[in-house]
Amino acid sequence: MKVFRGYHHPQLAEHCALTIGNFDGVHRGHQAMLALLKNEAQHRGVPSCVMSFEPHPRDYFAAVARKPELAPARIATLRDKLTELARCGIDQCVVLPFNAALASQPAEAFIQDVLVRGLGVKYVLVGDDFRFGAKRVGDYAMLDAAGERLGFDVARMNSYEVHGTRVSSSAVREALAQGRMDRVAGLLGRPYSVSGHVVHGRKLGRDLGFRTLNLRFSHWKPAAGGIFAVQVHGLGDKPIPGVANLGIRPSLDPADVNGGRVLLETHCLEWPAALGPEGAYGKIIRVELLHKLHDELKYDSLESLKTGIAKDCDEARAFFALPQSFSAAMHTETSRQTTRDRI
Repeated sequence: MKVFRGYHHPQLAEHCALTIGNFDGVHRGHQAMLALLKNEAQHRGVPSCVMSFEPHPRDYFAAVARKPELAPARIATLRDKLTELARCGIDQCVVLPFNAALASQPAEAFIQDVLVRGLGVKYVLVGDDFRFGAKRVGDYAMLDAAGERLGFDVARMNSYEVHGTRVSSSAVREALAQGRMDRVAGLLGRPYSVSGHVVHGRKLGRDLGFRTLNLRFSHWKPAAGGIFAVQVHGLGDKPIPGVANLGIRPSLDPADVNGGRVLLETHCLEWPAALGPEGAYGKIIRVELLHKLHDELKYDSLESLKTGIAKDCDEARAFFALPQSFSAAMHTETSRQTTRDRI
């Protein structure tokens, strides 16, 4: 999949079939929409294209209003979102910076400048609650009328439901906040995961006897948090069981090397001997968060922190010792959602 920052790129295809949204999490509703988009693109002989935004529009408006509590919790980093879009077979993705210029652009100007002149759309697929343009005045009816006038097709997709449950990013955020990882897997169609480069930390874990792999979560407000039983992919031929902390590490000095940043710190229960003590730095790994053990805890000493980590490791081993079927977890029924938040 080709990724473009903005739409002023000579390598962009002259025409495309497009869908627009934040696609946070790329859940099963998103996946159904992307499958339909791919089919329509193939019929028209044009590439499939996703337009997304960074930051999330609600992040931008929360910052403008100086009300960070209005920003949505982030399910996935941009890296993970792009990875999942590529896995869905999308040909190209245009990431637009959501800024004051885009927020104030009239809906008609967005159609003319971005969709027609910028991307040469032949087909546009949107959700049933899609709005766009300054003050969200643009809607499906406006887009459909513009398509008739300017020569591109417009379609909309109704809400996607599984077992009577509307699949949405809001539902995924709620399940992550509750630590219901089986429900999250059912909404995503896969276990929830975070990926990235392994970065250097304070090296405290190795001093305590629990070497960790550190990944930065590049958003200040992750939808998940706490201590999890995990599987690590990317360090060998098979996934490695582990225990991980996703959050701000309240027991540590905020002035440490990663102070103030959200980290996913993973301790492998079976460290690959071939890696050696320094062999993981710089590698790209993917960590699946399979089962939440508990929320982050603040320990009053390094000794109590060490004891707490040892207990977490024991609980993670107990989890992995249980007979499980993650494919069954994918189909877990969930309570019905009414939030109208597709993207």
